[in-house]
Amino acid sequence: MKTDSRIFPFLAFLLFCLGSPQLRAQDWVHTGTNLGNDRIRIAAADFKPASDDPQTPALKAAFDATLYNDLANAGIFDLVSKSMAPQATPGSPHEINLGQWSDAPANAAMVAFGALSSANGRLVVYGWLFDTHNTASPQVLGKQYNEAASQDSARAVAHRFADEIILRLGGGINGIAETKIYFVSSRTGTKEIWAMDYDGQNQHAITHLGSISLSPRISPDNTRLAFASLGREGWSIRMYSLELDRPVAFPAGAAGGGNQSPAWSADGSRIAFSSSRTGDPEIWVADASGANLRRLTNFRGPDVSPTWNPRTNAQLAWVSGRTGLPQIYTMDQDGANIQRLTDGGYAISPSWAPNGQLLTFSWNRKYGPGDPGGQDIYVMDIASKHWLQVTHESGSNDFPSWAPDGRHIVFERAIGGHTEIWAMLADGTGQHQLTHTGNNFMPNWSWK
Repeated sequence: MKTDSRIFPFLAFLLFCLGSPQLRAQDWVHTGTNLGNDRIRIAAADFKPASDDPQTPALKAAFDATLYNDLANAGIFDLVSKSMAPQATPGSPHEINLGQWSDAPANAAMVAFGALSSANGRLVVYGWLFDTHNTASPQVLGKQYNEAASQDSARAVAHRFADEIILRLGGGINGIAETKIYFVSSRTGTKEIWAMDYDGQNQHAITHLGSISLSPRISPDNTRLAFASLGREGWSIRMYSLELDRPVAFPAGAAGGGNQSPAWSADGSRIAFSSSRTGDPEIWVADASGANLRRLTNFRGPDVSPTWNPRTNAQLAWVSGRTGLPQIYTMDQDGANIQRLTDGGYAISPSWAPNGQLLTFSWNRKYGPGDPGGQDIYVMDIASKHWLQVTHESGSNDFPSWAPDGRHIVFERAIGGHTEIWAMLADGTGQHQLTHTGNNFMPNWSWK
């Protein structure tokens, strides 16, 4: 049975996957999404300036905008618009009037507020989260931050405060405001590996190789990047240490043939990749040091794009052309128990959800002569093979990657020969563009 998104909305899809007669909030927490809960109506008050330092207004503006954006992007809140929020700027618990925030037009169940100051080169922020309906004991969260005074620090503190709020109100699932997205960009003339904050801010180059680098994959501890790069000896898997700010050795990825599409195991101990060193591209796996290399697949036709199940760390999905057009398969970590998931068309670029239950991938179900179809992003439940299309007729969509909260997906979209990085909620809503300069490809969301 196949699930068409025009018939089954995303909530019904995941409800079916869970096999539950009715949707319960805890079911969504267990899937790692929490998207099915009724959204909490929350307000983010502008923080009160608490010093006369000339830096304070700019730092406060950066903090306020970042906090508001983080809560709006979380996927679990109904955020009160600035036009409906009270004009008051309470800087401490004794200054807030809960009735102003709980009554119309704000109708907020929760309100985040606080004070910000800068002095002697330091940024100090006090932040609170209050339950507007619990007048006897309204405080849900209270935090203090003290950092060097800068725009970057103001944004970083706002990200941290937002993630604290999301953790408390989102079923115990960590927020993603402090995560990074790694991607390929050609904006400097060659395809290099770049990084940006989850919201598209702070875009900067990681590599400066002057060649072609593809498929960046960040390690689970955020210290190393594995990627494919074209050099004098052909395509190799290269490793870059973010701690040392330089390349480090990965000998398993350098030997003969084309080496592509690296993927980290969830414990960071192994890397799977595709290599044609024995003829057809096959899936190989090695220790993160490059030792103990072994081949997992051995079948006529290309095998590429592995991705590990982050929940079990003992299963991989990948793309194989063994039956003709590329399809998505799964196998155990030793290459056994091969299962085909897709049933036709042109299916590529799998990415495993943090909960280990779902895959997202790019699929042109109508691929073939005379029927151009469309390359769109899909989500599939592994156990039942039921799927949902989450992008529709808007460019060519490829290389999806799950956020660590299981609520968000980042992907590339090509329209009219121009390719940019986009993000969305896992149900396909909230699509927004993150890059706007040059051509940008192959995003990979950090593990945390």
